[in-house]
Amino acid sequence: MTNISETAKSNIDDQIQEEIEQARTVCDTSGNNSAECAAAWDAVEELRAEASHRRQNKKKNSLEQYCDDNPEAIECRIDDN
Repeated sequence: MTNISETAKSNIDDQIQEEIEQARTVCDTSGNNSAECAAAWDAVEELRAEASHRRQNKKKNSLEQYCDDNPEAIECRIDDN
């Protein structure tokens, strides 16, 4: 069973691949120095930034939530040795 975050990651990865293919096509047609080519690659970079942002904002698991609420709990202590 796939969870929602895996599905969302897959969807944005698919979108990125589609935008890359489209950018290559546009650049082949319009030229690598054209405004259309630059705009197409900008769209790819925007999707990549969104994917990165989503990865950084992942939900905390139950232990992380517990430790946020109970930092003194033995399960939450970090051994620096």
